[in-house]
Amino acid sequence: MIIAIDGPAGSGKSTTTRLLAKQLGYAYIDTGAFYRALTLKVLESGVSPEDAAGILQLAEATQIELQSHEDKNRIWLDGREVTNMIREPRVTNAVAPIAANPQVRALMVEKQRAIGRNGGVVMEGRDIGTVVFPDADLKIFMQASLEARARRRQEELAAMGITRDFATLKVEIAERDEKDTSRKHAPLLRAADAVLLDTTQMTIDQQVDFIVRELEKKMRAS
Repeated sequence: MIIAIDGPAGSGKSTTTRLLAKQLGYAYIDTGAFYRALTLKVLESGVSPEDAAGILQLAEATQIELQSHEDKNRIWLDGREVTNMIREPRVTNAVAPIAANPQVRALMVEKQRAIGRNGGVVMEGRDIGTVVFPDADLKIFMQASLEARARRRQEELAAMGITRDFATLKVEIAERDEKDTSRKHAPLLRAADAVLLDTTQMTIDQQVDFIVRELEKKMRAS
């Protein structure tokens, strides 16, 4: 089956999707890693994140590879591993305009479909259930309060040895939400047939259990 999990930054997608994939024995695919890898290359090349034509030219000459090992993704950019580098704040803060480029998204969507079209995948992102796999067997849309998402991001960065101010993180996440939901091409939105999962007061295990139950309902219904 193809399981699509969408939602804003900090809603719990990545951790929940990884654990769900491991429990099911499915491949875990973080589609945001494609855009982050390209953003890293843009930053290193000196091209402006706002230069749509320059970014597209760069994207067409860029090789991005993703290896999925159940609950882990490793990312290669032009032959070098960048798995940790693409999580740095400089990449996070620059990715939105690059991910909003419709021609870049078209390139990335084809890569994502090629990986997931045979099924047995749990794929997370912002447009999986609406654009990448609109016919996914199960669609989940995750959300959480801004405060909860900022706290999770702060803890994630702390685990990487990066200290960030909580108030600043809230502002950055709110700005990212605005960019993701207002972009013209493939905006972040809940698919009409997606199950809503609010994770504000839920543990990771509870989130995984919720999705497993929804999957079981789908399997019984089919």
